[in-house]
Amino acid sequence: MLRFLGLIGVGTLGAAGSKALGQQLTGHAGELTEHTLPPLPYPYDALEPYIDARTMELHHSKHHQAYVDGLNRAERELAAARAAGDFTLVEYWSKKAAFNGGGHFLHTLFWHIMAPPGQGGGGEPSGLLRQLIERDFGSVEAFRRHFSAAALAVEGSGWALLHYRPADGRLLILQAENQHKLTPWGAIPIMGIDVWEHAYYLKYQNRRREYIDAWWNVVNWAQVERNLRAVMGR
Repeated sequence: MLRFLGLIGVGTLGAAGSKALGQQLTGHAGELTEHTLPPLPYPYDALEPYIDARTMELHHSKHHQAYVDGLNRAERELAAARAAGDFTLVEYWSKKAAFNGGGHFLHTLFWHIMAPPGQGGGGEPSGLLRQLIERDFGSVEAFRRHFSAAALAVEGSGWALLHYRPADGRLLILQAENQHKLTPWGAIPIMGIDVWEHAYYLKYQNRRREYIDAWWNVVNWAQVERNLRAVMGR
């Protein structure tokens, strides 16, 4: 799932904040991977005034780090269960791996599809991305309205995501509940907005709509197009 991120500057699964340990536990544990927090591609204050520096610092260094740590722990626990042959807690740790792995993947994507205003952030899509948006949503403005509505309507915590579906070559706007539910198999996210409250509460409090409207000013459309081309193999 993380492989296409190699073409957005954060590497394959290995370089996207992860590396194979190359070690075996006893028994039938298999090889483990050590996931690490990837650096931001810009300073914490780079997205001001739309996303404040303190929010970015906490979001990246605390929240994203917690997902990385949770993913590492879940995978270690599952490996230990394999080694011991005791799968009593396999359901629990599998859910933890899905939740934290989703958080690691989506946040890595999120940081890279934003850029400072005037330095790649804002404006409108162009090229192939614009062509597909206009084909699948009717217009860029219709796409923005649909995407914003999806983000606003997420129940509780989650994401609005633009996916590419290889089976028919279409773009889809979908929601994720938390970080791992509601998204279908066979569709790959290429752009997303985090609407967990920790992404905006310091500046916008409960005014999610204001945060969503402001976020469009930092969308890195060139990066979204690179993601699209990567998943299309072009």
